[in-house]
Amino acid sequence: MFFKRKTDEIDKTRLPVHIGIIMDGNGRWAKKRGLPRSAGHKAGAESLKKIITEANNLGIKYATVYAFSTENWKRPKAEVDYLMSLLMDYLVNAEKTLAGENVVIRAIGSRKELSEEMRRQIVKTEEFTKNNTGIVMNIALNYGGRDEIVHAVREICREAAAEGKSADDITAGDIESRLYTAGQPDVDLLIRTSGEQRLSNFMLWQVSYAEMWFTDKLWPDFKPADLHRAIADFQHRGRRFGGV
Repeated sequence: MFFKRKTDEIDKTRLPVHIGIIMDGNGRWAKKRGLPRSAGHKAGAESLKKIITEANNLGIKYATVYAFSTENWKRPKAEVDYLMSLLMDYLVNAEKTLAGENVVIRAIGSRKELSEEMRRQIVKTEEFTKNNTGIVMNIALNYGGRDEIVHAVREICREAAAEGKSADDITAGDIESRLYTAGQPDVDLLIRTSGEQRLSNFMLWQVSYAEMWFTDKLWPDFKPADLHRAIADFQHRGRRFGGV
């Protein structure tokens, strides 16, 4: 279902605290223009910079963006190599650009499969921006929702075995505290571009009660005005969390 409202006016006292974004459609955007897929990814990176800057200006506290999934390794090697190069450049440039916008940058996901250079740059960028006080941007990089939950459960099992705890002692809070987003609130608003209407293994635990907003726009065409529309629609939803 696609949501459109007559007004895009935002009540800044009722903003979603945490927004998740599945940035879909870079390849299709490039194909429509007769360009290589790499051009679509580059345009998508520019859109991301604008949207995060706008979210920060509005006062959004957290944003998690799906940059590279655990399934994306199945793409052609040339495309994967380009994406990794683009993400590396994004992290390097973020120190100069988004850091100047007071953005805290974190990478979530498994780092085992990433290159040593990428792992070093992640640590450097996180360290460089950790004392900023604006929006926290989680870049989901080599990320999969199922893998994240498995990772959390394994940690709990190891600790339980070492401490002699029973499986009956495990709580939802134990899992939450071991997710990549530990200490952050769940997602309030999930945005997906390009007309697709599925989660694609994105933040399966954290989006349990998220309001979902879909648009036909391809990610490189997604503008700050579209972000406003999504937030305005969110503010007109009735969120009962399973209650009456």
